[in-house]
Amino acid sequence: MSAPTPPRSSGEQQRWREPHPDPMGPSRGARAGQAARTTARATATGTRAVARGTARFSRFAYRSARRASHAEGAGDSGLSRLIELHAFNAAGDAAVAISLAGTLFFAVPTGEARGQVALFLGLTMLPFAVVAPLIGPFLDRFSHGRRWAIGATMAIRAFLVWAMAGAVAGESSWLFPAALGVLVASKAYAVTRSATVPRLVPHNLTLVKANARTSLAGLIGAAVSAPLAGIAASFGAEWSLRYAAVLFVVATILAILLPSRVDSSQGESRLALPSKVPQSAAKKRRYGMPAAVSHALRANCGPRWLSGFLTMFMAFLLRENPIGGWSTGWLLGIVIGAAGLGNALGIALGSVLKRVNPTITVMIALVADAVMSLVCALFYGILPLALLGLTVGLAQSLAKLSLDSTIQRDVPERVHTSAFARSDTVLQMAWVIGGFVGIVMPLHPQLGLGIAAGVLGAWLVLVVSASRSARDVTRS
Repeated sequence: MSAPTPPRSSGEQQRWREPHPDPMGPSRGARAGQAARTTARATATGTRAVARGTARFSRFAYRSARRASHAEGAGDSGLSRLIELHAFNAAGDAAVAISLAGTLFFAVPTGEARGQVALFLGLTMLPFAVVAPLIGPFLDRFSHGRRWAIGATMAIRAFLVWAMAGAVAGESSWLFPAALGVLVASKAYAVTRSATVPRLVPHNLTLVKANARTSLAGLIGAAVSAPLAGIAASFGAEWSLRYAAVLFVVATILAILLPSRVDSSQGESRLALPSKVPQSAAKKRRYGMPAAVSHALRANCGPRWLSGFLTMFMAFLLRENPIGGWSTGWLLGIVIGAAGLGNALGIALGSVLKRVNPTITVMIALVADAVMSLVCALFYGILPLALLGLTVGLAQSLAKLSLDSTIQRDVPERVHTSAFARSDTVLQMAWVIGGFVGIVMPLHPQLGLGIAAGVLGAWLVLVVSASRSARDVTRS
């Protein structure tokens, strides 16, 4: 028999009962746990740093935007509120445009999409042909409810855009009527806003600078909103439309909160001749504008027509006939980005330059558009297209600011409202007509751009002839 095992101490018994540890196990587990804890702490630290940085940037951007919108007395006069309202309006319009680009326009074959958009713009022209002669007098007669008129254009769009989201999700035929209503309400807002700005301009700020500042806020709003709308659209076009509806609801509230002076019509009257003029003569020229304003308005129709033409023509052309190995999205991004850059540059120049001859500027803008369209037709390519987009954006912006300056200079202050309402309506009609021509044009770049250059050249001759005739009548 073997010798008995000697008794063990309590400590030895405990060690004896425990299994012998794996020499590699605890070390590997400890390293994995330590790495996980380190990663978690680093992730948490990075997340907090990003959150703090985002919050600081948001606060800085908000304070900078607020200082810019309130500068030079805009905060005291109430112009800052209209600037903020316009930023939300542009943000909502950008979201709607992104949604429609993937549903109404480009989600179907090119031929069918062109027919849909042509029908859409054709229906759009009808209400504007009726509204154009009436909207100015309507605003003059019912100017006491202008805040509610602006708010109504926002509320209508909020409702219709939400209905469009349901129509897109359910593939309903109500998409077209709702989209038409949104476009008409958007144009009505543009006219109403132009008639509202003169009421809120502070004494130490010119009307041109006030319009430039408002337009710049719209560009910033659209630039910030477009990526957010794109992210929402990645989950479905209905989500970007719902996002736009929320923006329009906020804009409705901002419209109601506009200063009460927006509804005041003290010192204003319709654009007409004084009462001492014989009634027959006054009736003939009741809606007449000064010759310089008429000249600037006619010249503005050229750049605005080209903007509508290129928006529709290039969208379908680049989709059907892309250049080289470039995708349609990149090509459209280059053209649209160049146009946006030109528009922003024109607004910046309008805010900085103090001495600009509006009569010469509108003619230079028209000539530049005609020449650049011809150059792009002869040397069609990516670079000419980018230069054309830059020229169109810059020309349209400077021409519009020059028109505003001419109205401010030559039209009596008491009839600024009527003059701005009428001019903006005419320009909206020019854009729609240009868009319709761009849709029906054959998708051949040289042919389409060459015809556009010819139309602008003919319009230039017409503008010059009308101006000479007006000068001859004035001299006689």
